Amino acid sequence: MSNDAKLIYTLTDEAPFLATQSLLPIVRTFAAQAGIAVETRDISLAGRILAQFPESLGANKVPDDLTELGQLATTPDANIIKLPNISASVPQLKAAIKELQAQGFAIPDYADEPATDAEKDARARYAKVMGSAVNPVLREGNSDRRAPLSVKNYAKKHPHRMGKWDAGSKTAIAHMDAGDFYGTEQSVTLAADDTVNIVFEGANGAKTMKEGLKLKAGEIISAASMDTGRLADFVDASIARAQAENLLLSLHLKATMMKVSDPIMFGVAVKRYYAPVLEKHAKALDDAGFDANNGIGDLYARLPSMPEETRKAIEADIAALYSQRPALAMVNSDKGITNLHVPSDVIVDASMPAMLRDSGKMWNAQGALQDTLAMIPDRNYAGIYAAVVADMKANGALDPATMGSVPNVGLMAQKAEEYGSHDKTFQLSEDGTVKVVDAAGKVLMSHAVKAGDIWRMSQTKDAPIQDWVKLAVNRARLSKTPAVFWLDAQRAHDRQMIAKVEAALKGLDTQGLEISIKTPVEAMTFTLARARKGEDTISVTGNVLRDYLTDLFPIMELGTSAKMLSIVPLMAGGGLFETGAGGSAPKHVQQFVEENYLRWDSLGEFLALAASFEHFAEHTGNQKARVLADALDVANGKILDENRSPARKVGQLDNRGSHFYLAMYWAQALAAQNADADLKATFTPLAEALTRDEAKILAELNGAQGQPVDIGGYYKPDLTKLAAAMRPSPTFNTDLALI
Repeated sequence: MSNDAKLIYTLTDEAPFLATQSLLPIVRTFAAQAGIAVETRDISLAGRILAQFPESLGANKVPDDLTELGQLATTPDANIIKLPNISASVPQLKAAIKELQAQGFAIPDYADEPATDAEKDARARYAKVMGSAVNPVLREGNSDRRAPLSVKNYAKKHPHRMGKWDAGSKTAIAHMDAGDFYGTEQSVTLAADDTVNIVFEGANGAKTMKEGLKLKAGEIISAASMDTGRLADFVDASIARAQAENLLLSLHLKATMMKVSDPIMFGVAVKRYYAPVLEKHAKALDDAGFDANNGIGDLYARLPSMPEETRKAIEADIAALYSQRPALAMVNSDKGITNLHVPSDVIVDASMPAMLRDSGKMWNAQGALQDTLAMIPDRNYAGIYAAVVADMKANGALDPATMGSVPNVGLMAQKAEEYGSHDKTFQLSEDGTVKVVDAAGKVLMSHAVKAGDIWRMSQTKDAPIQDWVKLAVNRARLSKTPAVFWLDAQRAHDRQMIAKVEAALKGLDTQGLEISIKTPVEAMTFTLARARKGEDTISVTGNVLRDYLTDLFPIMELGTSAKMLSIVPLMAGGGLFETGAGGSAPKHVQQFVEENYLRWDSLGEFLALAASFEHFAEHTGNQKARVLADALDVANGKILDENRSPARKVGQLDNRGSHFYLAMYWAQALAAQNADADLKATFTPLAEALTRDEAKILAELNGAQGQPVDIGGYYKPDLTKLAAAMRPSPTFNTDLALI
């Protein structure tokens, strides 16, 4: 057994961070008995921000934990539990900065239009923590994501609610027909190592936008542009259609992860929907600093600072506009927060599954569900949701009690297919041409663009692709399940991918396996048909579809994606274990602060921990870790069978109560096993104490509920206050200290 076995548990944001303060003492207590040290690394939004300004913080300086973890992920010793983190939009970033400044951290403001060198430097640093800042750094492997058998069986025995679909539903998906990323994409596979520049040529000459990008032989580079003029026309047409068909209007983008491209697209939609008001009051809004890319909520936030007469006129004009235009889907009907309020409120991979689960409807201003026109501008993946809508209209909702499972093998290692969020995504300020030019001066890709258009480029290295194909074949063999690569030969990037997949498959043993390549729409139709028959299908997808499908199908199967087991076998031999989605985390925090009741379900963490201990056993020979993993599997099954997951309301079991039951069931399983006598002897007294004190501990935990609680901050809570709130049972704390 390794004497320096180390598990890294990430500290992230919102509800998962709150829950960690209760769960981590339990994990440390159990792991220590197998010689495993549990250390934390802060990759929260607040932690990432503070790490960017070491020279400003003095004694408050914090380490750059994300960079350290990124380096660890490239080694065989990595064993990392990764919880959901905020992929920050600009409004979230500004809110976090304001909170940190109020807590005494001397960090600069975020300048919307930086003028000085200091402002430009600060904005460049802040850009490093926004959007998909975390995942590309840690994901040095591809994703193996599936519903554990115990979770799937529980869902079948206790199916969650699904909305009723009917053939008369008017819900529809709207997308662009030209000028989008799908239609403009170009792609090249490098024949040899090379260095490329991204160059813009306009009326004022040429300028280099990205210089000295080093590429490896076999690497795929792909580039595409979005015509924002055609995007505006598409939004106008969708507004007219929604009005004519009496549909709610909704927009579904990923403005958090695609932090450069999608807020711009979001802003176009805001400008078109609110055009009469924004054009009429253009000067006042410009003077106030309104930025449509931050949503109409940015306008509301600036109204109090305007002259009263101007403010009242704008408010009246917005009210009148709402009576003339199609109703917007709502994020919070009670508070009047619309789909176009804040770009981070409606994230496509979470919002679309919720809509499809709820009969294809979204909430209107009256708090009722209504058929919806869902705008997903780019055609790359809009079609998969249209295929689901068509299937639901024809066949009704899926039945969680009988439907098959759809695990996913996702390409994501070494920033594969990352786009829209990094230093190779630009909005053009003038008409011209964007070119990708190699070291010899050869133009590899070229796009004519207009002022305001978006241009993006992605890289996909060969080694991650080979690893991805091998992982898919291994999963198909181990589970005896058909595997489908979701790739579209009509798309430039996917054509390059198909060539690599076909070549890689020829070099692997696929005898007896059912492996196919289908377009995303064909794959969705095929998979849904099998799911309705109770048959499983492995979806093998690129990075973005991985994100979409690993929310869509789990929400259909299990009611949530938080209960999925997500293993990332790192290419260097280590393991990264992810714990599910955090889309509902903000609402959970709000309820906790108001009622001292945390609904967050940590089952994803429980499942990841079991996989992490298994990894220790397999890679270090630590057999005590194997016993811990086996016992944790037993405990997880009992959590489900005994319905010890958090409920929804004060007076019921919450996250802290669920953690107590995990500790009790885990200790009981270790006391009952005979594979390791030392662990049996160690955990028997704890099992006896927790069993004896169950009623008293629950009374102490439940007694803490029902009153507001001060945690000292949203983005950076006070750890002393939070520990007191999340560990309110003296009896449980005393019992846990027995070992």
